[in-house]
Amino acid sequence: MIRYYGGKILIFIVSIFVLSFLVFTVSRMAPGDPLVSYYGDRVEKMTLEEREHAENRLGLRDPMLTQYQRFLEKSMQGDFGISYKYKRSATEVVLDRLPYTLVLGGVGFVLIFSLALLLGIVCAVHEDRLLDQIICKVGTVTSCIPEFWVSLMLILIFAVELKLLPSSGAHSLRVDTLSDRLLHLILPMTVVVLGHLWYYAYMIRNKILEEIRRDYVLLAKAKGLSKRKILYRHCVRNMIPSYLSLMAISVPHILGGTYIVETVFSFPGIGTLAYESARFHDYNLLMLLSLLSGMVVILGNMVAQIINERIDPRIRAKEAMHER
Repeated sequence: MIRYYGGKILIFIVSIFVLSFLVFTVSRMAPGDPLVSYYGDRVEKMTLEEREHAENRLGLRDPMLTQYQRFLEKSMQGDFGISYKYKRSATEVVLDRLPYTLVLGGVGFVLIFSLALLLGIVCAVHEDRLLDQIICKVGTVTSCIPEFWVSLMLILIFAVELKLLPSSGAHSLRVDTLSDRLLHLILPMTVVVLGHLWYYAYMIRNKILEEIRRDYVLLAKAKGLSKRKILYRHCVRNMIPSYLSLMAISVPHILGGTYIVETVFSFPGIGTLAYESARFHDYNLLMLLSLLSGMVVILGNMVAQIINERIDPRIRAKEAMHER
């Protein structure tokens, strides 16, 4: 067990290190002027001496490896520098925005897998019947529509034409109540759920159908158990490990969709912040956001792998052979 989890931790550390180096290198090689993020339009009026002084102040004139080494040393101490755009600690800026993404992504995650399990069971029970065919076709169409297009259509219909819901932001400027925040959450949450629901519902449907076709179901029927008891007590129960693995591995998929939705709806979460940091070359903020996103994605994949290895004896057998 120590070797197993020690190897996982080592892989995690190496992955984060490689990610940090790639993001650090690519961000600084990308075209653009990071001084614009910090000084704004004043950069155009700077003399060569003033510009050189500004770059020295931000540590941008040092060799790239020296800058990366300095970043590693400070980040190990929990110091990710200041945000060029917000003139504050990058950590403070992220912590201010993080709750919005946790609400949108967390509630969306729960809704997606709750509804996906329900839809998967309904489709499996009514396999190849009219209800199953309708849900499959509607789900396939909705899952193929880009999230940004769905977002724009919902804004056009419910915010511009019907004027029922707000089009952007997390709350109104003058009113900041729970009901107001919930109204602002409806449209982005709808897009997050619709963008991922059928993809996972279809996978759950197929998993349940695989269980229904197994030999133990025939034995249960021969013993006189009802179809409902077989489905819920055996098929769905035996599918739960695969369901949990699917939830773990879906984290990066749903996280990426949340970032897109936040950008379209100007929702003040991590996604919008990541877009701004890349656009304005806010290096310190971009590095912190990339590392946080990378950690979530890598941890999600590792948890899914651990679940699969624990429940699938064939994977454990292969590991034993490699150790020998």
